[in-house]
Amino acid sequence: CHQTKHTHTHRPTHRAATHRSNNPTMAKSGKLELLTPDNCAVIFIDHQPAMTAGVQSADRQSLFNNTMVLAKAAKVFGVPTVLTTVESESFSGYMWPQLLDVFPEHKPIERTSMNSWDDKAFVEAVKKTGRKKLVIAALWTEVCLTFPTLDALAEGFEVYAVVDASAGTTTQAHDAAISRITQAGAVQLTAQQFLLEMQRDWANKTHYGEVMDIVKAHGGAYGQSVEYAITIVHKQPASREKAEKK
Repeated sequence: CHQTKHTHTHRPTHRAATHRSNNPTMAKSGKLELLTPDNCAVIFIDHQPAMTAGVQSADRQSLFNNTMVLAKAAKVFGVPTVLTTVESESFSGYMWPQLLDVFPEHKPIERTSMNSWDDKAFVEAVKKTGRKKLVIAALWTEVCLTFPTLDALAEGFEVYAVVDASAGTTTQAHDAAISRITQAGAVQLTAQQFLLEMQRDWANKTHYGEVMDIVKAHGGAYGQSVEYAITIVHKQPASREKAEKK
C-alpha cells in the first residue's frame, strides 16, 4: 500500500517535468541559446605574420577570409571585441593590418605568455565586456586557442571556438586541439555561421546591406551567388558599379 501511494505521488511530478522540458516557449539558456549581439564577445588571438607563416592545417587565404568575416560581423553588429598579440617585435610581427583596420579604436593587448589567460590585462578586458559567451579565434589552435579556452571554461565561461578562423601547425595538431577543447565543453562554429547567427532574419534590414557586403568580399562561392542574385535576378547594379559611383 505504501509503495502504491509513493508511485502515485511521483507520477504527476514526472509528467510535469517532461512537459516543461518540451515546452518551446521556455527561455533557452547556456549552450542551447543562440548567439546574439547582446550575449557574446569576440576575441582575436595572435593573428600575426609569423604565426600565419607557421600555419599548415588550412589554406591561409581561406583562413584570412574567414577571420575577416568574423571581424566584420562583430563590427557591424556591435559585438564587444578583444584583440591580443604575442611578442610582436621579437618574433610574431604586428597583427594583420586588415584586422586592425576593422577595429581602428582597438589597441591589441601585447603579451609574452603563450596562454593569453595568464595575462592580467587580457583577462580584465574579457571580463570588462560583461559577456559569458566567448567567441574565440586564434593562431595557433593547439596553443593560443586551447590554453585560454580551457582556463575560461574552468572559470565558468562558455567558449565558442571559430574553427575556420583558427589554424594549427599541422592538420593533426589542429584536429587534436579542437577535439580536446570540445571534450572539455567548448562549442565549435564557423565564421559564416557566426555572421548568419547575428543576422538571423532576412526580414531585418538594419544591417542587411553590410552583411551582403561581407559575404561578397569574403564568402567565396556564396558571395558569387549573392552577386548573381542581386544583378541577374533583382536587376540591381553590380558591386563594381556601386564602388565606382563612390
